[in-house]
Amino acid sequence: MAVLVESHPTLTEAQRALGSDGTYLGGGTLVMRDVNAGTVQGRILRSSDPALRQIRASLDSVEIGAGVTMAMILAERDLAHLHPVARAVGGPQIRVMATVGGNLFAAHPYGDLTTALLALGARIVTAGGAQRPIEDFLRDRERAGLVAAVQAPRPREPRAFGFLKVSRVKPKGVSVLSIAAHLPRDGGRLRGVRIAFGAMGPTPLRAQAAERILEGATLEPGVIARAAAAAAEGLDPPTDALASAWYRREVAGVHLRRLLERMT
Repeated sequence: MAVLVESHPTLTEAQRALGSDGTYLGGGTLVMRDVNAGTVQGRILRSSDPALRQIRASLDSVEIGAGVTMAMILAERDLAHLHPVARAVGGPQIRVMATVGGNLFAAHPYGDLTTALLALGARIVTAGGAQRPIEDFLRDRERAGLVAAVQAPRPREPRAFGFLKVSRVKPKGVSVLSIAAHLPRDGGRLRGVRIAFGAMGPTPLRAQAAERILEGATLEPGVIARAAAAAAEGLDPPTDALASAWYRREVAGVHLRRLLERMT
């Protein structure tokens, strides 16, 4: 079957034209791989909507267009907290193509930025302007429609947000697992704790058992040890060519402890 590429001036028009037989093309790192492999054929849709590549930052939050690339994140001072995450996505050639929107739909072992956005409590803005929490989006992302932008809080201080990627090949390997933590502090105690793991389930998931231990506590060695011990509770890691489910469960707490110690 031939591949037909359609270009639409707005994302809303692309959404209307998508239908059940179309595939949306963002940066192309995943879709073009599948086109070359012959697993995606037929109608390929894209949008030239300039809003997709906009970054709007305020004091407490930022809205990132779905077409913003990892390279654009790295060039934006207001997104400094996401620089370590974007830098962990492939090499330079991938980062100039890989987009925020594409990362949200990327299956394991990809999707490191999505793990970070889950820890930050992001909201997903779809074509047409509807908003939904990222947890809801991830539970049903195959039917979510096209993403226009992501809205996420900006951490109040550098040590309030941390990211760690575990891979077997440095520096560009895919994730054995990834961890992101948002640890806002109020009077020295942690408030609104969110910890997310990538590669510990079918999509990035929150480590709610560890969150409960950290919430309201101070980040001291005993609390960190208890949170690390509960890191994999309630998670369902896969077994694949990178690692077994058993291995991921065994090392999840080790790496969470290392991340939390860095954030003290």
